[in-house]
Amino acid sequence: MKKINYFLFGFLLFVLACKPASQNEKTTLGIEVPVKKRIANAVIYEVNIRQITPEGTFNAFTSEHILRLKKLGVDILWLMPIHPISEKNRKGILGSYYSVADYKKVNPEFGNLNDLKKLVSTAHDMGMYVIIDWVANHTGWDNPWISEHPDWYTHNDQGEIVCPVEDWTDVADLNFDNPDMRNAMIDAMKYWVTETNIDGYRCDAAAMVPVDFWQDAFVSLDSIKPLFMLAEAWEPELLEKAFDAAYGWEFHHIMNKIAKGELNVLAIDNYLVRYDSLYDDDDILMNFITNHDENSWSGTAYERMGNAVKTFAVLTYVMPGMPLIYSGQEAALKKRLKFFEKDDIAWNDTSLYTFYRKLNELKHQNIALNAGINGGDMIRLKTGNTHIFAFFREKNEERILAVFNLSGQTVKTNLEIGQGSGRFTDVFTGKKYTIGTGTKIILNPWEYLVLQ
Repeated sequence: MKKINYFLFGFLLFVLACKPASQNEKTTLGIEVPVKKRIANAVIYEVNIRQITPEGTFNAFTSEHILRLKKLGVDILWLMPIHPISEKNRKGILGSYYSVADYKKVNPEFGNLNDLKKLVSTAHDMGMYVIIDWVANHTGWDNPWISEHPDWYTHNDQGEIVCPVEDWTDVADLNFDNPDMRNAMIDAMKYWVTETNIDGYRCDAAAMVPVDFWQDAFVSLDSIKPLFMLAEAWEPELLEKAFDAAYGWEFHHIMNKIAKGELNVLAIDNYLVRYDSLYDDDDILMNFITNHDENSWSGTAYERMGNAVKTFAVLTYVMPGMPLIYSGQEAALKKRLKFFEKDDIAWNDTSLYTFYRKLNELKHQNIALNAGINGGDMIRLKTGNTHIFAFFREKNEERILAVFNLSGQTVKTNLEIGQGSGRFTDVFTGKKYTIGTGTKIILNPWEYLVLQ
């Protein structure tokens, strides 16, 4: 993350300057640009194949949603696990996506290998990337590795294969001290790149796997083609030599607690200080208000954030990092999707499509919003009010002024923006503003402005 400079400010507002990036700076499928630069302004979308269509298949998703998501402004499709699900010790009727029965096969409920290839090629034709979920820490109990290579698993003192976590009874823990298992795992990861031409992996429970394995795996994978690697983890060491991006877990939990009135803006300030101390300038964290785990186990975004859902969605776009949209988020998903059963997403509510399309356009067009070292410096503007979070993002001639009322009460403030004074346009409404030192602004509960 770019280092944070702390200046004086005061209120909820979010400003954005729009200037189209050059073609080389936009997300493309060309390999002439380093991966972190290619994905610097990217928006990632988590695809829950089981729930996103009534059919729950690759083909249904390809025909019904890829073009829609392209028009929405999505750049990277992250497919939740595409592998067969183990039946032994299965939870629920359909089981957990993360209980892998075979690393080199496709879940027949979703379709076949050619269906997956069609999905990937269709996305590529539209200029989108496709990454798939990879579960390296454990397998299902009827994975052939268990019977063929029991020494590839972790055993207790009685010689029994064990679960990685007590509650994860549907999976068996892999032993990364075994070099043969490591080689087989890397071989399986290479298979999907060469066979289907995917563009990377989202790696489940990445911190539970030794960092040196990920380093070895990605050196091997990079020999095929440059990939985008996302860790389901926050640990900085995973970003040093292995992953391109990781999860912004801490920021996510802070947003949830602010929405409930348990924390205020000071928690974000403290987070940013820790961020600077833990991560390098080129590290990227993925920001999100929901995902498959949060939705199913912690509650919908509306349960956790109430009337602040759109406010925090905007914040995930203007804060340093990469924004995530989960399946149904753009359709105001208000139910917890069942994790082990079929549970369709309703697509009748399109009221948020324009909202997310505008956010995605801004992410693409304003280089100050780029992630990692390619993005703009963040200049925190102190407000003297623990409900107001305000800052600039700047890069070259681009500037974003962001001000948020992160509370459920109406707040008044005087904006002290110094050299940032000028005329601005609200990106969402087109309304004109003249902002200078001492400009008075009144923001309603959870209100934000986006000005360019």
